[in-house]
Amino acid sequence: MRLLLLCFVMMGSAVIQAYASLPDIEAAVMNKNYAQARELASQVLKDSNDPAQRTEAQYYYGLAQLRLGQYADARSAFQAVMDTHPSQDTYDKAALSLTEGFYMAGLYTDALDTANQLYKQSPHSSFLSLIYFKIAGADLKLMRWEDAHEYLNKIINEFPQSPEAPIAKQLLGEKQYFAVQVGSFLDKGRALTLIDDLKGSGQYAYVVETTAPDGQVYYRVRVGQMSSLNDAEDLKKRLDKLGYPTLIYP
Repeated sequence: MRLLLLCFVMMGSAVIQAYASLPDIEAAVMNKNYAQARELASQVLKDSNDPAQRTEAQYYYGLAQLRLGQYADARSAFQAVMDTHPSQDTYDKAALSLTEGFYMAGLYTDALDTANQLYKQSPHSSFLSLIYFKIAGADLKLMRWEDAHEYLNKIINEFPQSPEAPIAKQLLGEKQYFAVQVGSFLDKGRALTLIDDLKGSGQYAYVVETTAPDGQVYYRVRVGQMSSLNDAEDLKKRLDKLGYPTLIYP
């Protein structure tokens, strides 16, 4: 009897441990410890027989892989979540993350198709402003300027208090060309120092002053003004080789 009771206690502890690991995964993601989040999520997927728990772990696994740059594996994880027919919010989150997985890999047409399909399937989504933003972002990379501006304006008009609204306003104020961003500073002096360094390397660099949602002013250093995304990608590769942190904008 005592042995049987001990077995029940051990089984109960195992169930509690598996259940408790989901908040641990979320905490690891919040702390940007994505390798740990991936390992914890993998453990839940291995040990748990609870479908809802597995779906949640699958989503966090994909999110961790996305942040670790494993875009193909991340997309597979998000698609697996969507295939389980979860709640609408969970489905929408996975589809948005799938869109980001395509976008981060430079597959902008796939990103746009996925975001548009989500918008069609879930026109009243809890994440509608973010869906608009994902559509606009892919449109910008594909040089579909008018379509991008339509969705950026929808964010501002329909969701003026959303986190995406200030960024949408900033993007609407940008000119229609590509640039490579190599730094963002609170101190204008540091930005100007970087510009001098870049100009010494023969690069056309300049400062774009932007205001964050909290009112903080940032001085963003960019290089080039290109009408072609391919040209921007070539410039990004050259600047990468020089050791600069790069980001194609918009």
